[in-house]
Amino acid sequence: MDQDQNAPLREDVRLLGEELGTVLRSQAGDSLYATVETIRQVAVESRSHGEMPVGKLRELLDPLDDETLLEVARAFSQFLNLANLAEQRHRERLRRRHERFPGDPDTDRGLRQVLAELKKANLDQSQVLDVLSNLSVELVLTAHPTEVTRRTLIRKYDQIADRLAELDRPDATPEERDHLRRLLREQILSAWSTDEIRRERPTPVDEAKWGFATIEQSLWQAVPQGMRDIEEELALAGLDPLPSDWVPIRFASWMGGDRDGNPNVTAAVTRQVLTLARWMAADLYLRDVENLLADLSIHRASDELLARTGPSPEPYRVLLRAVRDRLRLTREVMEARVNGAAEPDGEIYASGSQLYDELSLIDRSLRAVGLAAIADGQLKDTLRRLNCFGITLLRLDIRQESTRHTDAIDAITRFLDLGSYASWGEKVKQKFLLSELESRRPLVNGAFFESEFCTEEVREVLDTCRVIAEQGPEGLGAYVISMAKTSSDVLAVMLLQKIGGVKAPMRVVPLFETLDDLNNAFTTMSALLEIPFYRERVKGGQEVMIGYSDSAKDAGFLGAAWAQFRAQEALTGIFREHGIPLTLFHGRGGSISRGGSPTRMALLSQPPGSVAGRIRVTEQGEMIRVKYGRPSVAAYNLEQYIAATLEATLLPPAEPRPEWRAEMDRLTQASVGAYREVVQDDPALVSYLRTVTPETELSRLALGSRPARRKPGGGVETLRAIPWVFAWTQMRLMLPAWLGTGAALETGLENAPQTLRAMSDQWPFFQTVVDMLEMVLAKSDTRVALWYEERLTDDAELQRLGVELRSRLARTVAALSELTGRDSLLDNNPVMRWSIRVRDPYTDPLHLLQAELMARLRTREDDPVLESALMVTIAGIAAGMRNTG
Repeated sequence: MDQDQNAPLREDVRLLGEELGTVLRSQAGDSLYATVETIRQVAVESRSHGEMPVGKLRELLDPLDDETLLEVARAFSQFLNLANLAEQRHRERLRRRHERFPGDPDTDRGLRQVLAELKKANLDQSQVLDVLSNLSVELVLTAHPTEVTRRTLIRKYDQIADRLAELDRPDATPEERDHLRRLLREQILSAWSTDEIRRERPTPVDEAKWGFATIEQSLWQAVPQGMRDIEEELALAGLDPLPSDWVPIRFASWMGGDRDGNPNVTAAVTRQVLTLARWMAADLYLRDVENLLADLSIHRASDELLARTGPSPEPYRVLLRAVRDRLRLTREVMEARVNGAAEPDGEIYASGSQLYDELSLIDRSLRAVGLAAIADGQLKDTLRRLNCFGITLLRLDIRQESTRHTDAIDAITRFLDLGSYASWGEKVKQKFLLSELESRRPLVNGAFFESEFCTEEVREVLDTCRVIAEQGPEGLGAYVISMAKTSSDVLAVMLLQKIGGVKAPMRVVPLFETLDDLNNAFTTMSALLEIPFYRERVKGGQEVMIGYSDSAKDAGFLGAAWAQFRAQEALTGIFREHGIPLTLFHGRGGSISRGGSPTRMALLSQPPGSVAGRIRVTEQGEMIRVKYGRPSVAAYNLEQYIAATLEATLLPPAEPRPEWRAEMDRLTQASVGAYREVVQDDPALVSYLRTVTPETELSRLALGSRPARRKPGGGVETLRAIPWVFAWTQMRLMLPAWLGTGAALETGLENAPQTLRAMSDQWPFFQTVVDMLEMVLAKSDTRVALWYEERLTDDAELQRLGVELRSRLARTVAALSELTGRDSLLDNNPVMRWSIRVRDPYTDPLHLLQAELMARLRTREDDPVLESALMVTIAGIAAGMRNTG
């Protein structure tokens, strides 16, 4: 076994750097290559001495004209993207190592280790199988604007990753390796010759198509591949096999359904996205059926199948031809609907069960005549895909902000001369809503839609409900209410669906996302459960969404994390008392301040009993590509979710000790106070954000269809959580991830150091807080942040705040070091430490370039070369940080 498991990673980084250098020389000339190499060497040398080479780098960068600055930025940005490819390839390598050496402490904990732990804990196999058979993991793909890399470049990077994998083959001949090196160089050249910047902002439909592409290019292969791996692990553990088509993974999406603060997502867009998803699903299943047609030339068949096909030398092909024709027609009908054309006649697949019934008939026949081995081939993969993706490809969630629902019902009550619903108290609202939900008569007729009360915004809410009604339940997931605060917020959406004619209502999911809303979640849901009508409606299960982004923006990372923990704990308890299954929906992102953490760490840090075999999680922005962009990596991450959900269900962490809870209350009081002291109370904060960080410039980058702000103007409260995190990450201050936490740790170390260390050693929740804080602090750099400030402002008040923020960051690092007993950040994670260090000499010039470009653009607006160069630095720094926001 190779003792240095990271040597191949370093070799790949070196190889890609060499090939990029060759491309630079050939395309940009020796002069640019020499400039880039000189800048790189200065940065490497200075970093090796622990310095930020501001002076030397500025001397090198200042004389460069705008065009050269652009090319320099492109060179460093390109290297960082290639380094990410090397790391992704290394993850695939480590996955194979994990399979060969499952006990290796340097690899992640997979299903094999979890099953071994369950056996060691003397858990009955029937109990394990029962949890597995009912396991539900739903991953919700969202279009939050954190993916800065163009799809065109992603495809090229995938090809480069394929070449790296082929170069790994130990049996490759020297000639083959030379050939692969040439191909690698050609693909790096192709990437270099492609514009990195997305010039047009994507529409919601474009975002949805990006999600479909992830399924087509990766997840379509990863799901059956991952299920076969899991099946083998269960057999190795001696567990009885689960049903052959068992798939505990499902996929949903917010792309085209998330209209909260995004006026570009309309009822028409949602209808189009749902139809396009049906088209893509029919197309993918059609490819599967074509493959089955080629393979199933078998004549032996059961009487059940022959009764369907009639006598035939190839009965399976008879049935499959009919399936193929119906899929083709389904695809044609969906295409006609998208294009507004006349639909062809004939019977399409209206539900997944229709296609499943026909394919499972073939499966039963093959098994009945002794051909189970054939049934366990491609057909099994297709049945598993059908159980995972359905006939609709994924389930589309609808999300809307609570006040939009209030406004819609208020318009209706005013039209009916019942008064202003918005002004009523909570009890009056509840009484009205329940009365109308139980009434058999319609609340409004066509006259309302012609009245002045039906504004464009109100009509849009009701039109969305009409789309829900016409589409049916199979392609729809949850109706998520953002900024949910009261019981009436939930009942209002139930009534609006009734008004829209929805026969099979979407489940209504309140999203608790601010600190106050999280603290009041128990009260809100308790009030609902006191209503007999509501208890009956949700007796099969309730879903509640926990918000990470806005709660952290509101209260800071530590305060939000503890509020999320306590809310989940309280909700789990009350639904257990009522005997109603609860699914917690975690609205996580890639960054620490938005709930980002490794899968197992995230699930095992939840309150005991809160997972209970069911989990729903958002996968956002660039994390979709990182975790699911390649089939083998995606299959591994799917297994991680299943293993972690099983472990958190059957081996949950112990209840936190009373003294830990009391200490967390004290810590979060200190943390929230210190956080809000800066973010809410310091009048210089908003100006500092817009002057010293690229927050304003981010709006130039065509990242996503959603506006960066909920409302124009305003302060931090109007800024969405994603650009809030993105801006601080770009200049390495990483403020949302640590502000307030340092003050809390100082308080804890002063008053209860032994308690704090026990929490860090023994409580998974607090362990996760510490580990993620250490990771993000390792990415921060006060010297980089200072350069932005020196270049971009001479305002004394902003400089005063900058000194204060850097001082708080340094104190946070010191407090964390005192708690962990480690002199250097990430001493316990050498792979991550090396990853950050190898990137610093490439991100340093990009940071300096970015600050310089921001300064130039603020005096020379709308300069296309400067603007392009700035966008390249934003993308490059995002690649270097491995997350954006």
